[in-house]
Amino acid sequence: MKPYLDRAAFYLTCGSLVSILFSIAVSQILLGLALAALLLSSESMRLPPIKLPLLLFMAGTVLSLLFSGHMSEGTPQIRKFLIFAILLLVYSTFRTVAEIRGIVLAWSSVATLSAVRSLFQFWQKYQESEELHKNFYDFYVGERITGFMSHWMTFGGEEMIVLLLLASYLFFSGERRWKKAGWLCAAVLAISMVLGFTRSIFLLGFPIGLLYLFWFWHKWLVAAAPVVAVIGFLFAPTALKERVTSIVQPHGQMDSNEHRNITRRTGIEMIRAHPFLGLGPEQVKYQFEHWVPPDIPKPLPEGWYGHLHNIYLQYAAERGIPTMLFMMWIIAKVLWDFLTTLRKTPPSGEARFVLHGAIAVILAILAEGFLEYNLGDSEVLTLFLAVVGFGYVAKETVKVGA
Repeated sequence: MKPYLDRAAFYLTCGSLVSILFSIAVSQILLGLALAALLLSSESMRLPPIKLPLLLFMAGTVLSLLFSGHMSEGTPQIRKFLIFAILLLVYSTFRTVAEIRGIVLAWSSVATLSAVRSLFQFWQKYQESEELHKNFYDFYVGERITGFMSHWMTFGGEEMIVLLLLASYLFFSGERRWKKAGWLCAAVLAISMVLGFTRSIFLLGFPIGLLYLFWFWHKWLVAAAPVVAVIGFLFAPTALKERVTSIVQPHGQMDSNEHRNITRRTGIEMIRAHPFLGLGPEQVKYQFEHWVPPDIPKPLPEGWYGHLHNIYLQYAAERGIPTMLFMMWIIAKVLWDFLTTLRKTPPSGEARFVLHGAIAVILAILAEGFLEYNLGDSEVLTLFLAVVGFGYVAKETVKVGA
């Protein structure tokens, strides 16, 4: 019975990881079943070597909740600890780069189907704006494509992670059987991501990760990338040009520039008042208006004020500066481990595509995190933790010479 449970934990983990691209409910049910199977199996339960900062991050979150005076409101963040079990499951049940490659290809396939759906959504929205005689930019920015997801930020974050891993596979993997299909998937995903109009993703996070991959694939592409970007901008549709220039020329409240400025300033006020334990988990959402600087006129511009749209400010304001630094310690440790492993990985080593892809994803998340609370999104957090777990599995294969 034990060998069957061993494989059950692996396959249920795979199911949880793939289903996150279309249903968080299905993914978390499979996550729970995978944990149960792992507990009953003969597999040893293993966590990547980030146990101390991870424990401190969780302890800081719990302390922040206990001292916040808002226990019931903050418990969703404690329940979200379950998602970190992805690290345990991936590191305990995955053994080879081939298994990781299978998930990357499965992710790419499902994400591409979601992207194809989003392209139909884009066409429908364009047609609707024409029928209603409305300016497409104004009509679209507040109701963007979502693929299989419920919100465009979640959709874009998932596409960014999958596309960077897929690009790393295309650039560095010696396995060629699926590369033609992979390039097609990459093209569809890239088009969908750009048409998603999420600036923090297609203008910041993804380019940072891609430039990292370019540097280790063909360095001349790093110099060519800005030229290609300028040419692409010149020939881009008007609405896409407007989206790019909205960084410095926003369309009033239609773009989130002023909204982000308000959340940033408000977050700084929260941190100044509560630097060590923060306001408490979820309290940014409930106390936001109380901390808005007095010189900001009301009513506030349109936008979502349930979080600070910045992972660094959000963790510090909610849970305190030390807990935010514990999360940064986790990420710094992961980057260091993967970079040092790459130095001793043979040029032909298949682990390279996993390690390079993981580093590209982390850099993209860190860059996008200045403009969005991406790790607060359960779907994005699930993919991110899986990528970290994959990196440590790949690191072990280098260690044992597999």
